[in-house]
Amino acid sequence: MPDHISLFETTDLHPAPSTLINNEGGDYPPIQNFEDAKYICILESSKLWAIAAPIAFNILCNYGINSFTNIFVGHLGDIELSAVAISLSVIANFSFGFLFGMGSALETLCGQAFGAGQIELLGVYMQRSWIILFVACFFLLPLYVYATPILVLLGQEANIAELAGKFTIQVIPQMFSLAVNFPTQKFLQAQSKVGFLAWIGFAALIIHIGVLYLFITVFKWGLAGAAAAYDVSAWGITLAQVVYVVGWCKDGWTGLSWLAFKDIWGFVRLSIASAVMICLEIWYFMTIIVLTGHLEDPVIAVGSLSICMNINGWEGMLFIGINAAISVRVSNELGSAHPRAAKYSVIVTCIESLLIGIICAGIILATKDEFSIIFTDSLEMRKAVAKLAYLLGITMILNSIQPVISGVAVGGGWQALVAYINLFCYYVVGLPLGFLLGYRTSLHVQGIWMGMIFGTFLQTLILVYIIYKTNWNKEVEEASERMKKWGAQDVPLPTADIN
Repeated sequence: MPDHISLFETTDLHPAPSTLINNEGGDYPPIQNFEDAKYICILESSKLWAIAAPIAFNILCNYGINSFTNIFVGHLGDIELSAVAISLSVIANFSFGFLFGMGSALETLCGQAFGAGQIELLGVYMQRSWIILFVACFFLLPLYVYATPILVLLGQEANIAELAGKFTIQVIPQMFSLAVNFPTQKFLQAQSKVGFLAWIGFAALIIHIGVLYLFITVFKWGLAGAAAAYDVSAWGITLAQVVYVVGWCKDGWTGLSWLAFKDIWGFVRLSIASAVMICLEIWYFMTIIVLTGHLEDPVIAVGSLSICMNINGWEGMLFIGINAAISVRVSNELGSAHPRAAKYSVIVTCIESLLIGIICAGIILATKDEFSIIFTDSLEMRKAVAKLAYLLGITMILNSIQPVISGVAVGGGWQALVAYINLFCYYVVGLPLGFLLGYRTSLHVQGIWMGMIFGTFLQTLILVYIIYKTNWNKEVEEASERMKKWGAQDVPLPTADIN
């Protein structure tokens, strides 16, 4: 068989090179020339975007559910709009980030189990995660019950905090839906069954708009109607995913099992490490708004920064899809004992993500004086945004690499290590430096952002170095041990040394 790779020698999405080369144990052969590199790039790109595009679309639809909830509530009154916006962005966003992080442990375990051919374990892992996340919801419950005093303590006006507290209590069912939603979502992602997730997201968005209209406009239920629609849509998405798993995923789902309670503490530790890793990132970028709100002329400062963060958020949704996709690719290949495929997948994804980030940054810098007109008619605000455009461009480039590396960390099971790195770079370096530049110099909001960019840059440099030094054969062995520890048998080992 020839050493170079043929584009048509692989048809299955996962594991990538399973039918490529026999003398490499199913792994990619070393790249010998430009043609090999081109074929691997095409193969990995097709597999990456087959996962990333539906996930990104699903995330956009979920984002739309929040947006339309705010839009309908906005017609009830300014206080109602402020209350719901605060409830969703502070309390609900906090629990969302924590539960999403805990559910991300399944990206490691399900992805590696699927790659190893231990598909029957996916359902057991999913059930184990259901249990852990349900328990976590009870620990998060006081945040919802005591939302009003918490918001008052954070400086919100009493009337807004009281209304936000009532709405927060009414959306408690939505929080519990996430305990089932996230593990089920990761179960499907590990097998690359993401097309159905995209259709569920689209259907849920359309139905949510109709339910909002019915409850708020027709039935006149007001804020309670918005909360009810939010709960109904959340559980609708969750139940649709569960029905699909039970009805159409017979390989991975073999029914309820007592094995879900086995070795649950080790699973809890990995889940908590995942939650801390992701929450440290989410809270880091939320803090910049809080710090900016205490500057002189906070209206212009917060307004201009919010416009930039909104633009950055839309780009971020694409990279969340890429983050999930590279996590699936790496975990699948490590589970399949394909160290070289995992390595090449990371390289291809990093290059493509960086190119996307550079293109986005270029568009922002080329339109720095115009793009803010989408959000505001104020000339003063538009000038303030233009001054921040170059920082937005830098952030977009950094944020094109950082989610990929985080996805690799999840796929490889490095959550605890990355959590420590995030803690140091973000909260020991980035935030203090941002505070110093923002409050002790004339840079103000630009200084706060510069400090936080430096924290992100340092984190990215450290993680890039770690990936560069990674022994992918060792990662395969650790994936094998992890599978054996949690119930897998006859896990494949690497057949060739790539280092």
